Amino acid sequence: MLIYKILRAAEWDALRTRGETAGAPVDISDGYVHFSTAEQARETAAKHFAGVEGLQLLAYDSETLGDALKWEPSRGGALFPHFYAPLRYDQIVWDKPLPLGPDGHVFPEGIA
Repeated sequence: MLIYKILRAAEWDALRTRGETAGAPVDISDGYVHFSTAEQARETAAKHFAGVEGLQLLAYDSETLGDALKWEPSRGGALFPHFYAPLRYDQIVWDKPLPLGPDGHVFPEGIA
């Protein structure tokens, strides 16, 4: 199953340059990388990235992340994927820009 991470431009540049990152400031503060499922990604973008331009959407295969990936309750009690390890560039399945449109971020086809 693919899970998704949204990064700001500077965070995306750092991941590409260094090959890995502890994530965004909220990830570092919480001690894990916040991921979303396809069904959760739009709400995550609206709640945490409203009005932010220059975002990148990263897709990771949950099956390849090992025991460091935990499914834990978060918003509204829904289970969210939390990754207790550095986010690695070489594990990305694909990445795409997440442009800001008039009604919010414009997700690629196939993302709920």
